[in-house]
Amino acid sequence: MKRPQPRGPEAGVDARRAALRILDRVVRGGQTMESAAQGGPTLEPNDQSLALAIAGETLRRLPLLDRLIDGATRQILPDDAKSRMVLRLALAQRIALSVPDHALVATALPLVEGGPRRLVHGVLGTLLRGQLPDASEGALPDAVMQRWTAVWGQQVADAAAAAIVRRPPLDLSFRSHDEALAFAAAEGGTSLADRHVRLADARPVTSLPGFAEGRWWIQDLSSTLPARMIPADAARVLDACAAPGGKTLQISAAGHDTAALDRSESRLARLRANLARTGLKAHIVTADVLGYMPDEPYDAVLLDAPCSATGTFRRHPEVLLRASPRIIAESAELQGRLLLAAAQWVRPGGTLVYAVCSLEPSEGEERITAFLAEQSDYSLAEQRRVLPGELEEQGGMDGFFTARLVRGG
Repeated sequence: MKRPQPRGPEAGVDARRAALRILDRVVRGGQTMESAAQGGPTLEPNDQSLALAIAGETLRRLPLLDRLIDGATRQILPDDAKSRMVLRLALAQRIALSVPDHALVATALPLVEGGPRRLVHGVLGTLLRGQLPDASEGALPDAVMQRWTAVWGQQVADAAAAAIVRRPPLDLSFRSHDEALAFAAAEGGTSLADRHVRLADARPVTSLPGFAEGRWWIQDLSSTLPARMIPADAARVLDACAAPGGKTLQISAAGHDTAALDRSESRLARLRANLARTGLKAHIVTADVLGYMPDEPYDAVLLDAPCSATGTFRRHPEVLLRASPRIIAESAELQGRLLLAAAQWVRPGGTLVYAVCSLEPSEGEERITAFLAEQSDYSLAEQRRVLPGELEEQGGMDGFFTARLVRGG
């Protein structure tokens, strides 16, 4: 994908200032990239795209950038110091976006007006004269690298470090496999599963054929796995924690009588919009999983539970900064309660599918083990763990865990 470039050093200062604000909100405020990008000064579209690209590439490389900075300063700069933030942004542009050195300096120094300009200028000059990492070199935060190495092994952890600096491909889900194959042939895509197409190069989504007609929707290949575990003969199916609705669309397209439950009206608005665009049908239920009780049980329930989302780090690198052990533990505890609630909605002989976009065993395998210890009327039919490195040559997949449970009759 062609990345946005500034019109010139001076014209790009506003974009860098916006990128600095986004980075500060993410690193210090714990916000997502999406929320951090809201509410700032209005920029020209090109400058807005550039700001997002700079902030995103910085977050993808934060551990590497900090090692470079720490190696070029006499005293370690505070993690949230503006000088460190500005140096991170400048170095990320040089490594990932190939911005010329003179443009980096010209747009970095105005960001520290009234501050340590000499420090930033000196450190930046030293690093630019040295050997910088290649754009393909990645690294995970130390705590994440240690945790995933201990759990999944060095090969998987190294695959994750390599994946975080690669922009993921665009995955599309279709109503039928014939449509998917026709689209792949016309647009140069690849179908890696039933009703799926992968486009290696990112493109403006709304300009792709079939968007307005609702022929497809965006959905990472990993995210399609839970709905694929629902038995074809399940008549009534509930998608719990459904918004924004990719799995709901899958379930409906497969011909099930579909209900979609979520407690967030704003997120359900997106689900309704997706249903309207695709022409698919689902009964919308606005409720909290922990307080909901259906009039009659379902043949199958899919619970895509709230989680740390560490498996989505390729698209949202900031999740690795936010997913502390405390957040992971709190998520796992909530998932346990949600599972126990959803288990009551399944008829005898029916199916409960549990899914999380997390690479933490406490939210996946361990959560299912604990559930089965409490619910003797359920048994494990199958489970699927997607790890970094899977389908790497084809563009990879988000980290995911899915389990299919069957309730005794």
